[in-house]
Amino acid sequence: MSAQIHQFLCLSDNFGVLLHDPRTRATAAIDAPDAAPILAALAGRGWELTDILITHHHQDHVQGVAGLKAAFPKARVTGPAKEAAKIPGGLDAGVGEGDRVDIGSLGGKVIDVPGHTSGHVAYWFLQDDLLFAGDTLFAMGCGRGFEEPPAVLFHSLMKLARLPGETQVYCGHEYTLANARFALTVDPNNALLTERAEKVAALRKAGKFTLPTTITLELATNPFLRADDPSVKAAVGMRGGDPTAVFAELRERKNRA
Repeated sequence: MSAQIHQFLCLSDNFGVLLHDPRTRATAAIDAPDAAPILAALAGRGWELTDILITHHHQDHVQGVAGLKAAFPKARVTGPAKEAAKIPGGLDAGVGEGDRVDIGSLGGKVIDVPGHTSGHVAYWFLQDDLLFAGDTLFAMGCGRGFEEPPAVLFHSLMKLARLPGETQVYCGHEYTLANARFALTVDPNNALLTERAEKVAALRKAGKFTLPTTITLELATNPFLRADDPSVKAAVGMRGGDPTAVFAELRERKNRA
């Protein structure tokens, strides 16, 4: 049996995600936005928490760690070694680029994706075609570059863009509808983007989630991954511009949106 995923909302728009290995019954929470809904999700499925995989130190991704550890004292907290001092309670395992993480029999690889924060990491489970991107890559969007310049964030996004197209991407927030509206302002002639934006609006109206996405879908519809596309360059008045500079302009426009 392959990995099982359960996704649910925490706080106002954070995603809680549980990664479960049916073979060993190991279960990881991807980040810890809020302990209560994560514990409720675990109880609802009869799963016991063995691991907590932290992507970055922001409060809305770590504030539930203490509550989860109180309920499951043996749960192992893994996260970016560069941010260990900023994560309440610290880490049981600090990781970085190329390190392996195991959730039971599920093997994952750590990818350094600085930009949103300086030590941000993503977790890629190749055999199950899963990527947990935190706040680096969103559906039709990307995170703000709080701690690094735009070029650093763009480089991180390009690393993720090179993953296999069938990779299913789980992100930290349900931002897809707002991202779609912005994407249409800078890529208005993209027919696939227009179609996707309509589907996203219908999903949200029905109270349904818009994730996961895939790398292939993001390459086709996410303007932050299309900074080298002539139509996107033209839309922001930067014909022939360097993709990194185009990305910086896109991110600044999104910041103001």
